[in-house]
Parts: sequence; structure tokens; C-alpha cells
Amino acid sequence: MRRLIYFVVAFIVWVILSWPFADGKIDIQVIVAGLIASAIVAVLFHEILPKEHHVFLSPVRIFWLLVYLPVFLYYIIAANFDVVYRALHPKMPIRPGIVKIKTNLKTESGITALANCITLTPGTLTVDLTDDGFLYIHWIYVKSEDVEEATRLISQKFEWFLKKIFE
Repeated sequence: MRRLIYFVVAFIVWVILSWPFADGKIDIQVIVAGLIASAIVAVLFHEILPKEHHVFLSPVRIFWLLVYLPVFLYYIIAANFDVVYRALHPKMPIRPGIVKIKTNLKTESGITALANCITLTPGTLTVDLTDDGFLYIHWIYVKSEDVEEATRLISQKFEWFLKKIFE
């Protein structure tokens, strides 16, 4: 059943991504290629994709995802400007280091999403994740090495939304 769900989702994504390049009409070759690619994705990746896929179909979770996307985009843009400032500043004000932060997220999907959000935000990179809920983050400018303060500065802005989406 999971393979079928992932097949359908992969095919829908294929159609959405290929539609703009098809000039309003999708040929049979595009459909066949999409079916083959979707089948490959479903067979190869069904074990590593989230097991709680039915949870993501909730309208409330989809609403919070749609609310979160512009917020996440804002933080990415703001971090881009910060990194550009640090790179172009004559004194290059960087203080790189690895800090430890604590996550309150419980699901694998939520923790993975948090790690990816941190990595996608310029100036931070998720380096490691421990079994007890700690993430090690490489930070371009370490403002605090305290776990609680680093957690507040790096991940707290994401966790509230991710908890609503994934838990």
C-alpha cells in the first residue's frame, strides 16, 4: 500500500514539474517516462520515506505547512543578507564553530525537517544528530555556546511550526 501511495505522489509531482515545459499538453512519452520514474521511486525509496504518511494528509497540517513556507523563506533571505554582509565586510566578521542544540521534536520526519531547514538557512549547517535529541550545528558566527541560547537562536523559530506540521 505504501508503494502505491508513493507511486501516486511521485507521479503527481512529475506531472506538476513537467507541465510548464509541455506547452499546455503532455505527450504520451512524458506520461510513460513519469510512470516509469514514479515506479522506480516507489520501489527504491518506500523504506526510507516517512512511515506516518497518512498523517500528512490532514488539512490542518497542510495549512500550517502553507503558513510555514513564507516564514521559512523569510529566514532564508535574511540569512543570505547576513552571510553576504559578513563575506563582503572588510574585516570579515565571522566566528565559526560547532554548537550543540536541543530539539523538542519527537518524530523522525520532524527532526529531519528541522535538520534540513537549518542546513538550508545560509550560515548554518547540521553536522550530526544524536539519539537523545541533540543536533550539532556548524554556525558561521557563534553568538553563544550555551545549549539553550543556541537552540533559541538557531532552531526555535522553526520548531514551533514543524511541531504543528509533523507531530
